[in-house]
Amino acid sequence: MAKYTKKSELEVKARQALTDRGVNVEDIAELVYYLQSKYHNDLSMDDCRHNVERVLTKREVQNAILTGIELDMLAEQKKLSQPLQRTIEIDEGLYGIDEVIALSIVNVYGSIGMTNFGYIDKQKPGILKKLNDKSSGEIHTFLDDIVGAIAAAASSRLAHSDADALDDVDA
Repeated sequence: MAKYTKKSELEVKARQALTDRGVNVEDIAELVYYLQSKYHNDLSMDDCRHNVERVLTKREVQNAILTGIELDMLAEQKKLSQPLQRTIEIDEGLYGIDEVIALSIVNVYGSIGMTNFGYIDKQKPGILKKLNDKSSGEIHTFLDDIVGAIAAAASSRLAHSDADALDDVDA
């Protein structure tokens, strides 16, 4: 049983990378609550945190986190070649690779995550507003989309688990 509860090195590094960039599980759980509270009368922050925690255990998610954050940091250090350096620095609107990486997270829990991601990416509530603020000098071209995707995936997971519970009641 212990092997199932121990975090892999990859997961530990991905979680630490989020923390180092100013994002914690609570921030993402608040986004899940924002997305799902109108659909679940009894939704708690504990439910939201639990679903975020489960999403963070997925290898695809961990790889996306580390890849995106690394690219953001390289751009901050001006270590990318042009024109990619400028494109990531300014988070150019037609550059969609940041969203493509985020979609690899969203797709872990089915297509409902796509609509959740699109909505939260446009709204930019909570931590997403902070990450999207260009005045800090930090570059979060990838991170804002990754965080939104984790919240969207956790919301999808929550929706699927509720649907599964309803199926059990109907049986």
